[in-house]
Amino acid sequence: MSQTSFDIQQAAVIGAGTMGRGIVMCLANAGIAVQWVDNNPQMLEQALGTVADTYAHNVRQGRIDQVEADARIARISAAADYPAIRNVDLVIEAVYENLELKQRIFRELDGLLKPEALLASNTSALDIDAIAAATRRPSQVLGLHFFSPAHIMKLLEIIRGAQTSPAVLEAALRLGKRMGKVSVVSGNCHGFIGNRMLHPYVLEARKMLLEGAYPQQVDAALQGFGFAMGPFRMYDVVGIDLEWRARELAGKGQDAPEVQVDNRLCEMGRFGQKSGNGYYHYEPGSRQAEHDPEVDALVLRVSEGLGFQRREIGAEEILERCLLALVNEGAKILQEGIAGSAHDIDLVYLNGYGFPADKGGPMAWADQQGLADIHQRLLALQTRQGDQWQPARLIGELAAQGKGFAEC
Repeated sequence: MSQTSFDIQQAAVIGAGTMGRGIVMCLANAGIAVQWVDNNPQMLEQALGTVADTYAHNVRQGRIDQVEADARIARISAAADYPAIRNVDLVIEAVYENLELKQRIFRELDGLLKPEALLASNTSALDIDAIAAATRRPSQVLGLHFFSPAHIMKLLEIIRGAQTSPAVLEAALRLGKRMGKVSVVSGNCHGFIGNRMLHPYVLEARKMLLEGAYPQQVDAALQGFGFAMGPFRMYDVVGIDLEWRARELAGKGQDAPEVQVDNRLCEMGRFGQKSGNGYYHYEPGSRQAEHDPEVDALVLRVSEGLGFQRREIGAEEILERCLLALVNEGAKILQEGIAGSAHDIDLVYLNGYGFPADKGGPMAWADQQGLADIHQRLLALQTRQGDQWQPARLIGELAAQGKGFAEC
């Protein structure tokens, strides 16, 4: 094998949590033999059982036959430790979001794996270059950001580090194709394309709770626009406690006014769908989000306690602020070269974040409005609400030339 072709036939996955399970199935489904490592043998045993149950369910549903299910299960094997995976072509690390832990794993693997092996991290936001720096093969390190549940969600963000070689990116794109993914290459920045844009979008939704809106109202406006789910419904599905615990671990961000509603919910054990209560209420065994007046009362208490004068917020304002926050951040991502094209950004939002397919994605939607119009609307928000709304330089430039994002 020439080192430039990086033919991936055998892989290993580190971590038997939810993401690890989904990634293992993605690889096995694509015909790749995969070894699975977790420092907790009991958790690995349990995860193997969950994967077998998933395949059995797929057989019952008629999605695959028993022969195919058996073949997929046969491709998956538990590995006792890192030395046991030394001959694989690719390792995907899927442990929790902790930079030091990921660096330690990569350092150890780098010393064990064959020289041509690739090392990938399933991080959703961490610095790929900082992870690659722990190895002597930074050109063979990249991010493979799968979306949860990984074996179902179509999107794969392939993160290009400063030193990731073109041949490695090509191998990752080939792998994405084999797994049936919509693969988008992103540059390295906090949150990459999808989560970096999600941050200001969610921030606006949270701010509006403090200013006068309620969770169900925000979600209804965005679902009315065509989103698969609004931000608060999304947090219930993902788990409100993930960001809360991350803020605790980081020791920062817990005092920000806009996360106080989340903090109160988590302190009450309302973590979302999995706990039966979050921003919404869920009956036992049901995924149906039901309006909970207790949450409205909590939102009211928190916002008044922070000194906000609540006002009426309509669906139009909810859409304006959430959508323009997405578009403006998307424009910054384009102007920095983090995304290769506006179409790539739209692919991320259509396949990973439930943006309405008939609108074509946030950047296509902005082009339909006309960038001169978008520019004016951002300037109006900047006047009313401050400099966080300053239009991205690229929007002004394209508007002046009568062009859209698709033409840059």
